[in-house]
Amino acid sequence: MQESARLILGLRAAGWSEKKINDFLLFIESGEEQYKPGKDTDDEE
Repeated sequence: MQESARLILGLRAAGWSEKKINDFLLFIESGEEQYKPGKDTDDEE
């Protein structure tokens, strides 16, 4: 759990939105393509 907390805190510090973080974690756990991160764009957030 400590590693998960550090990962989330690091992504927040990098400026990721909560939705982007949640989708990324869902992709890691499920492997579902709908949650796969794409290239960053200014329009996303």
